[in-house]
Amino acid sequence: MTAPLISVVMPTWNGAALIGETLNSVMVQTLSDFEVLVVDDCSTDGTRDLVSAWPDRRVRLMVMEQNGGPVLARNRAVAEARGRYIVGLDHDDLCSPHRFARQVAFLEKHSDVVLVGTQADYFCEGVVSPSSYPAVTTPALIEWLTAIENPLVWSSTMIRGDAARALTPFTRPEMVYAEDFDFYHRLLSLGRLARLDEPLVTYRQHPGGVSRRFTTIMRSNAARVLAAAHASVLGDEAGPVSEFISTHVMGGEPVPDRATLIRLGSAIGALQRHFVGSHSLNADDLRLIRWETAARWARIGRAGLRAGTLTVPDVLAARPDHLGLGYAGLDALLWSGAIGGVRRAMAVGGR
Repeated sequence: MTAPLISVVMPTWNGAALIGETLNSVMVQTLSDFEVLVVDDCSTDGTRDLVSAWPDRRVRLMVMEQNGGPVLARNRAVAEARGRYIVGLDHDDLCSPHRFARQVAFLEKHSDVVLVGTQADYFCEGVVSPSSYPAVTTPALIEWLTAIENPLVWSSTMIRGDAARALTPFTRPEMVYAEDFDFYHRLLSLGRLARLDEPLVTYRQHPGGVSRRFTTIMRSNAARVLAAAHASVLGDEAGPVSEFISTHVMGGEPVPDRATLIRLGSAIGALQRHFVGSHSLNADDLRLIRWETAARWARIGRAGLRAGTLTVPDVLAARPDHLGLGYAGLDALLWSGAIGGVRRAMAVGGR
């Protein structure tokens, strides 16, 4: 058989309720030269029957001998994939009809890019909402944000097949629940990352989803990825600071005190200076990097102020010159500080 242009890799476990809708969103792609490799991870519902009876021969079912989780199932699909491009797609997410065509066109135009994602809408409890990720990006911004957070939705990614096959394993089981974040860092050694700013994927959020049920291990493995990536810049601080980044930047937890805020700001500043100094950036790249970093710094400050773990003087004293106050401004910090003050007073009164 002639190899398809695209291989869609889809691990699934007990996905019978949603996988049909996901497969339908693939079937209506305007670029139709694809195969879909569904790997069932020992489902106990009707998933296998649904997929095996799918009327389109481009959909192929594989079955794991024992339940091993989505990382092993995804790696099995990649090992069987024949396409020039590999698409990541979970069994409950949806594709816009133009998704594949837009991403292939981008990759064929930009030979230095090995992975391109897309902007995504979020679907939760019947409501579709836009992503909180940056509305406008460049490859440089995506690569910088990868140093301090996960800026890509896995189900939006398309990867060059030769780059995907160069990584062994494709995704690492020991980085479970942060395996996509780890994959992006490993892939950077082979080329650039980019994102289309058009929302071409709808990402389903579930109250009991993996991202909510396994927060601790997800943050721990994300910190491991960051510590390895930043060791050459941060030295002995790479380990503890990566925990701070995972918890307070990626996880949104309030910073506990001024000293932690100072260490975090100093580290982000050092990483940003290194990134800017080691990459060829144009004016748009630099503006977006500074803007988005400042926005995150403002969010960190507001979270601590609202929780009552920081005061406005703490935030102002810890503020690195390169980050400013973010787009929130002093008024927003003062308002957040007032909320935190009330919470501190209530906590004292309740003792």
